[in-house]
Amino acid sequence: MKGIVRTAVAAVVAVATVAQAHGHGHRHRHVKHGVSGVEKRDGTVVVTEVVPAVETKYVLEGQEVDAEEAKKGIEDGFYLVMGTSTPSFSAPPPAVSTVSASTAKGAQFFEQKTSSSTSAEPTTSSAPPTPPTTSSSSAAATPSPAAPPAGIDVDFPSGELSCDFESVAAYGAIPVDWEGTDGWTTLAQFGDLIPGVKVNNIHSPTSGGCGEKTLCSYACPPGYQKSQWPETSQGVTGQSVGGVWCNEKGKLELTRPEHPKICEPGAGGVYVQNKLSGVSCVCRTDYPGNEGMAIPLVTQPGGKYPLTNPNSLTYYQWDGKYTTAQYYVNNLNVAVEQACTWTSSQFPTSAGNWAPTNIGVGQNAEGITFISLFPNKPTTTALLDFNIEITGDISGKCALKGGQYYGENGVMPDGCTVGLQSGKTAIIVFSDA
Repeated sequence: MKGIVRTAVAAVVAVATVAQAHGHGHRHRHVKHGVSGVEKRDGTVVVTEVVPAVETKYVLEGQEVDAEEAKKGIEDGFYLVMGTSTPSFSAPPPAVSTVSASTAKGAQFFEQKTSSSTSAEPTTSSAPPTPPTTSSSSAAATPSPAAPPAGIDVDFPSGELSCDFESVAAYGAIPVDWEGTDGWTTLAQFGDLIPGVKVNNIHSPTSGGCGEKTLCSYACPPGYQKSQWPETSQGVTGQSVGGVWCNEKGKLELTRPEHPKICEPGAGGVYVQNKLSGVSCVCRTDYPGNEGMAIPLVTQPGGKYPLTNPNSLTYYQWDGKYTTAQYYVNNLNVAVEQACTWTSSQFPTSAGNWAPTNIGVGQNAEGITFISLFPNKPTTTALLDFNIEITGDISGKCALKGGQYYGENGVMPDGCTVGLQSGKTAIIVFSDA
């Protein structure tokens, strides 16, 4: 630890080529894979693949920072990247889809919004509902897919509860105690939060809890995702920030008051089934937020768990573009505190940000879910020590076996993608190699 506060440096990626029609890159940093529009009609397969050329620049407090200096600062803990980049890596070739030409527009991993929406005026509750009787210790336990935490379907009393994690835990949030921030996933400080005013000079404490004038992000249980982020007050250089706001009175406020439940379900239909001999942790990036892979799904042998599938129409939009979820799949029996964190002290080159495999999931505006498996490159060359196969009501084939990715046409070095119709089910099966 170099200090209790790290300065947020924005990694801005300039796209040098224009993406072809229907191509959308994954919105997250390091590996920003996308999946393209796919179609199968009368035996004819149409595939569109995007391979953008990019240049990455780092911006600190409005000033460009030398790339090597920025990278070293990030590695040493002086800087914390607040996600802001556009696509920077080519997409895995898509699998065959049964989506018709009239609706096939690709997975909305990164797509231009078709219409604008306005947020409702902030409101507060005159009297908070009685918080459910749940403790932080019960919230800390691995969530059961069949039994979300008590209170998850209760409206949060904006402006009335203290800025302690227990306040959001009573309404469904789960703590990430290993991050050192009192259960929160990301803390962001930038002065006052003013609707319609973009934020800059973001500082992200790496210890302590949610204090006054701090945006405090949190994790939700499997199948759910946080509903709170200031839609009109994102980073001036493209940084994403999210969570509930601790005001100057030390009370937590909703940042999207039209969404009074702090954890909302995704589009559904996607599950992870663990057929392994041990545990595997699947870690979602905290987005909008610092994009650290802190949001845990701990899969136990024999268990089947919902993998949160964002609906692009209702989930966070970056720069007017749809975004989805990115997950980091860790090796067998890596403990959650070593897996769902940026840097693992025990496995510095094969866990956390260096986990071997990524999963991308999102439902597009037409109701089609796209699911990708792809290697976490160029971040790491580590190989996953078990197999993965996407099964169920899917189009085509996508699997990871013996360290190699397989699609409809055989080995796919950059990964594979399948589509899932609305109302259908896909199961991502983990099995021993």
